[in-house]
Amino acid sequence: MRTPAELADALPYLLGYRPEDSIVLVALHDRERRGRFGGRARIGIPAQAGDWPSVSEQLAQGLVRGSERRGARPESMVAYLCQEPGSGESAREVMERLRPLAQLLRRACGRLDVPVIEALCISDGRFWSYTCPGQGCCPPEGEAMGLPGTSVLAAAATYAGIQVRGSLRELTARFLSWETAAAVEQEVALDTASMALVPRILDGESRADVAEEALELAGRIMGRLADAPPVSGTRPADLRDDGLLEHEEAAMLILGLQDRTTRDRAAEWMEGAEAGPALRLWRALARRCVGPYREHAAAPLTLAGWVAWSTGDELEAREALAMALGADPDYLFARLLHQACNEGLDPESIRRCLRAERTGRAPAETEQATGLEAPLGSVAPTPDPRLPGAGTATRRRRRTRPAGNGAGRPSRRGPGTAGVRRRRPADEASPAGEGPVRAAEGTSRRPRARREANRHGLGEDT
Repeated sequence: MRTPAELADALPYLLGYRPEDSIVLVALHDRERRGRFGGRARIGIPAQAGDWPSVSEQLAQGLVRGSERRGARPESMVAYLCQEPGSGESAREVMERLRPLAQLLRRACGRLDVPVIEALCISDGRFWSYTCPGQGCCPPEGEAMGLPGTSVLAAAATYAGIQVRGSLRELTARFLSWETAAAVEQEVALDTASMALVPRILDGESRADVAEEALELAGRIMGRLADAPPVSGTRPADLRDDGLLEHEEAAMLILGLQDRTTRDRAAEWMEGAEAGPALRLWRALARRCVGPYREHAAAPLTLAGWVAWSTGDELEAREALAMALGADPDYLFARLLHQACNEGLDPESIRRCLRAERTGRAPAETEQATGLEAPLGSVAPTPDPRLPGAGTATRRRRRTRPAGNGAGRPSRRGPGTAGVRRRRPADEASPAGEGPVRAAEGTSRRPRARREANRHGLGEDT
């Protein structure tokens, strides 16, 4: 690529989606005087101009240091500012308004001895170069972007199997909380389930029962999702999944996943035939974290990010994990996974640990069948029998453990499964779209419940 037009056309292929309201930095490396793309960093454009200097510094330092950790310091940068015009605003006015931000980015990179060789503003289908010397080489109204998919780069990307998956808004919408009438009903179900489940989670003898009920329910719903007929399009697919999940079922799972042991065992549904239904379930649960329960979305969002990363979809993984940190910045599991994914680590090391944890419970179950006591955490999550590979580990009754040990006896019956009428949310509902962490903390809006959770040792595990 030799021109600003080619660089502007390249951006969606560099990220895998069309960024919106975004600052993007792309590292360039010189190999025999032929530049090659390196790492990329994206962040939303802060609404307040006073935040621009710190964001510019953080973005530049983060990309340079990340590249250095990979053993290749960038030699130059390309900067992009992408934002659509507001009400009554023209694309050129957007470009002029963001010009100080482009200068801040150039200075921040320059202080790191990594010059910005091109800075582009993309707005309303047109682009401008902030590095243009202003001698009539660029029209004041900007240049029109080419039709998507018609450039040489688009052909090369298609040949290489690189796909552009729509806009960033369309990608993140799959995880956003409902904001329709159905959200009110889901909040009521969460309130009701919270009053019933929080005391049981805080009780040492019944905490393990709640975990077993949640995992059994999740397995049944995964089977239900696996049996659903396929539909085309992400929004219709998400609406179909929403209709297969009851409000009471979602409330049980959202609250149950606040327990770190339950969440860690649910993370074992990460590959093979289990991964697809699990990812769909975690997306649907994230959409059900409505109202004051939005912070609870950290658990299903982290699980969704983990499954996406485990199955090779790094783009969805990064966005889901970033949204999990947005819901709860202190969620350790999301922080560690997000860092590992961004640094290009292989998820197989985590998969090996989870496989070992899952298979390690099988000998314990065999011992229990002969009347011997099993070690902690000896029951694997059991998906619906209709899923391929399900039923490989048989649940056995275990002895009740003291509080916080993660063991117990499986419930014979999960809550919210009898006499519940299936309710499909309105079509306007958004389908969108490294260690144990939070347990029962935050399972109730009541400060007293949070204090009780902390007092019983169910908070952050570092």
